[in-house]
Amino acid sequence: MYAHDEVRGWGAQGPSDDVIDAASVLLRMLADPTRMRILWLLGRREYDVATLAEDLQTARPAVSQHLAKLKLAGLVQSSKDGRRSVYSLRGLHLHELLTEVFSAADHQANALPDHRYNASMSPGRGRAG
Repeated sequence: MYAHDEVRGWGAQGPSDDVIDAASVLLRMLADPTRMRILWLLGRREYDVATLAEDLQTARPAVSQHLAKLKLAGLVQSSKDGRRSVYSLRGLHLHELLTEVFSAADHQANALPDHRYNASMSPGRGRAG
């Protein structure tokens, strides 16, 4: 169990309905390959729309629409650099989630052996080291 689980009162009941709803929105945002690529790149450095579109080889309007959805969902943030907006990933939790998702997908796509899992690793039972 993580220290913040106790503070939030998650315990055996798990997260509140609001937290479950927010997690569902987050995962829906991750369900699109272009948004996954955008988030991966933004986890490496800041980008403006034009540079993202170029690196993704995707039309600029499409990238703008994806960024708007990601910003609305609270997954990216923007700041001004002169006249252009610069986007970045919002928060360490999201960066770590993306790293784990891509690691799990790499194992599956490349038929790599899974890491051993046991119940002592699950939330509420302590965290294996």
